Formats: sequence, structure tokens, C-alpha cells
Amino acid sequence: MDGDEAVTVWQIIILASIACVALKLAGYLVPASVLANPAAARTADLLTVAMLAALVAVQTLGNGEAIVVDARLPAVIVAVVLFALRVPFVVVVIAAALVAAGIRAVT
Repeated sequence: MDGDEAVTVWQIIILASIACVALKLAGYLVPASVLANPAAARTADLLTVAMLAALVAVQTLGNGEAIVVDARLPAVIVAVVLFALRVPFVVVVIAAALVAAGIRAVT
């Protein structure tokens, strides 16, 4: 990366940071009556779940611009099943890590 590209990257980072702060500050301007609306609260709850699900999907299946099915997918499936069974979080993390490590050791 040469000097011109580095300046452009930093300009983008600074602009994105300013946009994030402006968006957060704009949230304080929303009237309380809007936030008290049940439809708005339900939408915010569902949006949070959808964003988290998308993040998990991208981190599990994504590798650059390609979709890759590797040891991460079975590990996440094991974690989901254990969470559904209400297993403690530490046990879920250890079990998922062991599944991923076992699959990577075999392949």
C-alpha cells in the first residue's frame, strides 16, 4: 500500500467514524413517544436478532467473498443444540471448540 492509498483508507475510516457518532447522536433526538410504541419496540428487538444472526452466518460461512463450509459450521451447530438444552455457556464454548479442533485434526 503506497502513501496515497493509506490516506484514502484513513479518510474513509474517519468519515465512517463521524457517521457512526452522528447516527448515535440522532438517536437521542427521537421522541419518547416513538420509543414507547409497541410496534417500534418489537421492530427494534427483531432487528437486533436479525443483525446478530447475519453476523453469525457471515463469520461461520464467509471467507473473503466465498462461502466456505468447514469446521466452523458443525461447531456452531453443536453450540446451538447445547444452548437449546440450556447448557452453561463455558461448556458450550469448550464443546464447540473441541468439535472444530477435532474436525480440523481429521482433515
